[in-house]
Amino acid sequence: MLTLRQALPGLSATETRIAQAVIESPALVVNRTITQLATDCGTSPGTVARFCQKLGFSGYREFRIAVAADASREQAQRDRFEVADGEINRTDSAEEVVAKIAYQEVLAIEETAKALDLATLDLVSAAIAASGRIDVYGFGSSGLTAQDLQQKLYRIGLAATCFSDMHLALSSAALQRPGGVAVGISHSGLTIETIHALQTARAAGATTVGITNFPDSPLAEHCDFVLTTQARENRYRSGAMSSRIAQLALVDILFVRIAQSMYDDMSESLRLTYEAVQRHRLPSPHDD
Repeated sequence: MLTLRQALPGLSATETRIAQAVIESPALVVNRTITQLATDCGTSPGTVARFCQKLGFSGYREFRIAVAADASREQAQRDRFEVADGEINRTDSAEEVVAKIAYQEVLAIEETAKALDLATLDLVSAAIAASGRIDVYGFGSSGLTAQDLQQKLYRIGLAATCFSDMHLALSSAALQRPGGVAVGISHSGLTIETIHALQTARAAGATTVGITNFPDSPLAEHCDFVLTTQARENRYRSGAMSSRIAQLALVDILFVRIAQSMYDDMSESLRLTYEAVQRHRLPSPHDD
């Protein structure tokens, strides 16, 4: 199901109709032949077969097995959190809202970790650790994740700057050079400001990194490396919660890999920054 959601930006109108039908009701695939599914979606079996191949499956049979396995895993997760489905409805009780949000956010973290490309992760961490200049771009709710990444990198002595103002982001991107790194964060991969900043930084010679939920999105076209989250949103939480939780988990993973590669320098930087802010903290009652 995640493969389907992530493929949506690059699908045709007919393919999107098939994908949306399967996302809304996996049983359409599990319990139907290719001909029946094609009829349900108002298209031909040949179109469905090409749709499956476009997603990386050998054919409809392999696609149907994958959908059935994914639906089974999701059902097990829903049983674990005691929710009938993951969608938040207007009439849900406080108990149901709590359970559904916990289910969606745990699912986002687990699936992001499981699907993360580890080779790309280490290439990105090495580029950032070796860079003398790191730009981080994020707008809207992704700006919170950008700030978190910048703060983490800055505390271990890396020259990272976060930009949420478009003019400042573009100005800094234009002054990037080979050896620099520019990281753009956008859940949808459609944020024009982030795309333009990455495009400008890449033209200036920087290594560009995208953090997005959609690896085939326009943002990815301007990135040397793409790290992908695995989150889904509903009408009450679009672009606000589970996407941000997945982004923050990915940033934590990336930061730890960077810190591991520069452990000695990082430890001293953390000590210095910790000591610098201590006088701005009240004494802990546990110190007595």
